[in-house]
Amino acid sequence: MSQTDTFLKQQKMSQETAEAMAKAPGDYVMLTGDRPTGRLHLGHYFGTLVNRVKFQQEGVHTNIVIADYQVITDRDSTDEIHDNVLNMVIDYLACGIDPEKTMIFTHSAIPPLNQLMLPFLSLVSESELLRNPTVKAEKEASGHALTGLLLTYPVHQACDILFCKGNVVPVGKDQLPHIELTRQIARRFNERFAHVFPEPVGILTKAVEIPGLDGRKMSKSYGNAISLSATEEETAKLIKKSKTDSDRNITFDPEGRPGVSALLTTAALTTGRAEEDIAKEIGDAGSGALKAYVTESVNSYLAPIRERRRELERDIPYIEDVLADGNRRALDVAQATLDEVREAMGMVY
Repeated sequence: MSQTDTFLKQQKMSQETAEAMAKAPGDYVMLTGDRPTGRLHLGHYFGTLVNRVKFQQEGVHTNIVIADYQVITDRDSTDEIHDNVLNMVIDYLACGIDPEKTMIFTHSAIPPLNQLMLPFLSLVSESELLRNPTVKAEKEASGHALTGLLLTYPVHQACDILFCKGNVVPVGKDQLPHIELTRQIARRFNERFAHVFPEPVGILTKAVEIPGLDGRKMSKSYGNAISLSATEEETAKLIKKSKTDSDRNITFDPEGRPGVSALLTTAALTTGRAEEDIAKEIGDAGSGALKAYVTESVNSYLAPIRERRRELERDIPYIEDVLADGNRRALDVAQATLDEVREAMGMVY
């Protein structure tokens, strides 16, 4: 099957599953997650957090993994990881994630989840791992040998999804190969031992990829991201420093004017207006007027999130309790699944 045919098949499954979810959300278990490598930003918010809150409110069983073990796939230090994890939980709650409805947990606190790696690794080949786009891209970018953890990163993701019997995963198009490998692992386990796991479906999200303030993808590593935790003053300073051009007439042209267009998209997402309408309104007033408009739009949009964030920052024991409770719940789920796996494999002694 060609890549095009495979994508069309996945697209059809996504659409059909999304329609079924809308009718019976309680039948679905969703897994998503983030690596705690820094503060969450507007790209995360519009790219994933909005959808997570939506699925949660609709009644889907939602689970979020803070993938702390995955930080060391490409980093030598965990010096800031504790602070990053707590701030990630704060961001989740400030954006509307309800810990009563959504299980929030960390990799490192759930040994039975990680133990699934052993049987799962026996179900995949080295060539299948090397074909994974994320693994290939990292190998090409780094120019050196892959660590074992990075090579098996897609299998670890399969553990995340399958430990809780996840059957839906909201993804972008580039993440579909990960879901396909997870489906293969589930299928191969069920065929070789006993039926334990569902074959999850990747739900293609309609989220807009918000560009960074320089027109590139918004990323902490590029320094072009507006963090949810940034103050109004920090946000204004960051937007003021963003790159535009010398043309005073503001137009929306992502290819020809990436800096100006990135600011227009940021304003559009935070106001609900179209980029072209905002550009027409600003007209010949220049980049200064555009930056002022974007600053006001972003700060107004984030105001309630930031207010909630400040409240949560003052109660770190509560944040720790939320995480501890999520870890306890996830540990129970993972142990039950591992028990099923060991029984299916005849390894209960």
